[in-house]
Amino acid sequence: MSWIGHVAASAPEIFIFLAVAIGTLLGRVRINGFSLGVPACILVIAVVLGQVGAIVIPPLLKSILFGLFVYTIGYRSGPEFFASLSLQTLSQVALALVMGTCGLIAILIIAYTLHLGPGTAAGLGAGSLTQTSMMGTASGALEQLGLSADELKQQQANIAAGYAVTYILGYILVLLFVPFVAPRLMGVSLKEEAAKLEAALLGGARAKPGNLLYKKFQARAYQVLKGTGRTVNEIEVQVGRRAVVERILRHGEDIELRADTRLQAGDEILLAGPSAVIVAAASLIGPEIEGEHVMRSVPGEVVDVYVTARDLHGRTLSKIVDRFGDATRGVFLRALTRRGQDVPVTPGTQIYVGDVMTLVALNEDLKRVVPKVGQPLRTSDRTDIAFLATGLAIGLLVGLLGLTIGSVPLTLGGGGGALIAGLVCGWLRSRRPTMGAFPPQAQQALSDLGLGGFIASIGLATEAGKELAWTLQNYGAYIDDTQPEPSFGLNAEIGPNGSFLTQFEADWGFPMEQRVRDNSPWSRDIQRLMIALYVVDNNSPSSIGGGGAPLQPLAGPI
Repeated sequence: MSWIGHVAASAPEIFIFLAVAIGTLLGRVRINGFSLGVPACILVIAVVLGQVGAIVIPPLLKSILFGLFVYTIGYRSGPEFFASLSLQTLSQVALALVMGTCGLIAILIIAYTLHLGPGTAAGLGAGSLTQTSMMGTASGALEQLGLSADELKQQQANIAAGYAVTYILGYILVLLFVPFVAPRLMGVSLKEEAAKLEAALLGGARAKPGNLLYKKFQARAYQVLKGTGRTVNEIEVQVGRRAVVERILRHGEDIELRADTRLQAGDEILLAGPSAVIVAAASLIGPEIEGEHVMRSVPGEVVDVYVTARDLHGRTLSKIVDRFGDATRGVFLRALTRRGQDVPVTPGTQIYVGDVMTLVALNEDLKRVVPKVGQPLRTSDRTDIAFLATGLAIGLLVGLLGLTIGSVPLTLGGGGGALIAGLVCGWLRSRRPTMGAFPPQAQQALSDLGLGGFIASIGLATEAGKELAWTLQNYGAYIDDTQPEPSFGLNAEIGPNGSFLTQFEADWGFPMEQRVRDNSPWSRDIQRLMIALYVVDNNSPSSIGGGGAPLQPLAGPI
């Protein structure tokens, strides 16, 4: 135990990483499809590890971790957020305002009725709404209330307690409400509505489990026999699925490619499109040939395009194809990702600013389409640290700005400033993909570590406890075994300035004498410190404090 206490006092950051590691592993465990989630498990593990000793986590570290988490969330959402600022998204804005307002009113009513403090009320809201980020913003808001140092720490500790109590119920009740209660209130059947939505997205096509054909494309060469006399347009229409003729060779020479060009027997053509129709095209055109000489001078490419065109925001793929017309000829969408997640590709799939479209086409065809969609995304495995740090610094500076209305201080705080910085930086990145590289893998790592580390760092509750821990570690104390009953306490003499108890309460804003049953942050800190203390039985003039090099200079002779 002495070794664990030494580690807790000397390197408390170890316990942050332990809490994050163990909590993350537990958060991944599912029992009958249910899991507590990573944030809640990290918090529980952090509370358990906090009992091993006086773990002092610098407030600066908490601010940095939470700032990284919030900045990353903003960076991911920036392009879509700014693209959504239009009349078409007023319904979504109204829904967000209604939900946020209802949640706030409910929390205020419960806090007033049960006489809850601001910290407990904030934790109640964060847990019941399963919004872990509220813990950080509430913690920053508490700092603007002018509370004493110890009262501030106590309220911040209450945030974690309120969150831990309500998070599980908030999570479970939503899971039960959505499938069982909400459909009854709306008078709908989830299965029927899901089937209707699937049919609408498929455009009447029959759903095929594991169907990847819409995403998979290729080019093959054919020798014209059965297709003799038909025009290029007729061949493309008969093959279907937007397949296109990319090249025609006649007697080894290129023939001008037009929609009305008629094919002759012996022509060699290059056909590109979805694999399902390309492999079956031989019955319409003629036998497939090796065609290396046909494909050699026709370079193709697969390119990821970051969608930045605002006029495409919210439009379906079929409407985009109609809007671009012949410019999309020979260009195929192989995959679509949104915030790192694959999106099913159908004619009814809606495209949003910030999506990444993986396009397959010949180089010349790509040059027509890419500028209309957005910017080619040249992925980098390195984060632009200068861009990241500058954005965070500016955001935190903005968070310091405040406005007082009456007696109520209004401010974004560090969390709000970092969020706005992330939104703006993510939007700038979407406009100019050559700047501010922040790979998705790095985003996920910073988001998980920032949130997990912030939650795990909610440890010792009082500054007085931290100073007492440092004093006992560096100077020690004498044992006064005069208590009439099993108990422990701290004795202090009356000095020139009067009673130390009066001075302590004036400095910290709470009485030094408290009972264990009070279960206050100060009483819990004292219990942790008492468990971590050890008796030195060889103290002497030649072995002061039990020997070894003193951590602090010895006091002069009296």
